[in-house]
Amino acid sequence: MEITEELKNIFDSLYDGILIIDNKGIVKYINPSYTRITRLEEQDIINKKLLDVRKDSHLTEVMKTGKKKIGLYRTIADIKYLVNMVPIYKNNKIIGGISVVNDMQDIQKTLDSTLNTLNSLKEKVRILNKNKYSFDSIIAVDKRSIELKKYTQKIAKNDSNILITGETGTGKELFANAIHGYSKRKNAPFITLNCASLEKEMLERELFGFSENGKEEIGLFQLADGGTLYLEEVSELDYSLQNKLLKVLQNMTIRKIESLNEIPVNFRLICSTNRDLLMLVEKGQFRMDLYYRISVIPLKLLSLKNRRDDIPVLADKFLKDLSFKYRKDIYFSEEVVDILYNYDWPGNIRELKNIVEFLFNTVDDSVIVNENLPEYLNLNKKIENIKNLDKYIKEVEKKYIKKVLTNYEDNLEGKKKAANALNISLATLYNKLNS
Repeated sequence: MEITEELKNIFDSLYDGILIIDNKGIVKYINPSYTRITRLEEQDIINKKLLDVRKDSHLTEVMKTGKKKIGLYRTIADIKYLVNMVPIYKNNKIIGGISVVNDMQDIQKTLDSTLNTLNSLKEKVRILNKNKYSFDSIIAVDKRSIELKKYTQKIAKNDSNILITGETGTGKELFANAIHGYSKRKNAPFITLNCASLEKEMLERELFGFSENGKEEIGLFQLADGGTLYLEEVSELDYSLQNKLLKVLQNMTIRKIESLNEIPVNFRLICSTNRDLLMLVEKGQFRMDLYYRISVIPLKLLSLKNRRDDIPVLADKFLKDLSFKYRKDIYFSEEVVDILYNYDWPGNIRELKNIVEFLFNTVDDSVIVNENLPEYLNLNKKIENIKNLDKYIKEVEKKYIKKVLTNYEDNLEGKKKAANALNISLATLYNKLNS
């Protein structure tokens, strides 16, 4: 069996190990990569029977049977490798066999690198969601809402850092999304992180990424490159992390955990909180220099009670969304709309949305009426026909006694039991029923 000089040159240049035997099982060739992987030198194996050198070799069997073996895992001493073995044919006759050997360490390194890249990409896909809302998502009918929306569109266009403040449920995330979608960075990532959701160490890892033991993970500062980083509940950021965030904003560079390399970053920062940061500054819980860095442009959102003209429109939108989703048309009565309008909504838009969903799921008819509302909403309702208090108390007592009587038999004995349960005499029961 002859191996030409040209073939040798080709095999010698391969990174995979190559071993060739003839039809007598004699080793005719190995390349330098085979020596590197198996630590067998040419003088140890060339022109010798393969089975004399490698007693557990399968290549001679492959050559004899003509059946190839692919992906065979081998371990010799402390050497681990994968080998593919196939017969060599000439004029339909088997004239030898060839082994192609891959170093397991190289395979593992490639696999690790691939998995790291894949995990990083998966994480990127998970986090790199485009902004979910736009300014079209912001309902503004109330005069003050319209003015706030115009102001927000104005400040959205440039790259200055924005601090959004407002009560819980006023739509801070909605506005942050809309600002990004209206800015020059709208086609780049919009990355969100809630500062209260993770412990300090995990939060730092999420923001900066890490580089250790040959593994690399990209942090949110890098993932937001070219786009917007939105930090929710920034007031909950650990004091030591506040200092690190300040340095990032000053230099626009980061260092991954366990790394000395400075990496340039380019993102716009939007922060939000429902707390008074200046009060936290006075208490020594928030850095003053960081406060001024993140609040270049302050944006204070309106509570729902201060934009009442938006309430009917918002409630109608939430109800229509549910009607469309579940293919069930439900409407508000005018009385209910008035009650919703006059309620102060301490939970703001989030509370309104939850109430609408509650009503949609519990109402029996196609129209939501006063009786369907939770009691606390009715307490807020304005009383149109004010009654004499004594008369009103008598009416309530009468209704309640009648309700209690339904638990007993409709006879004298039943009425006695009801009076006893109410801790009144039978005569008093009759008097209150007839009053």
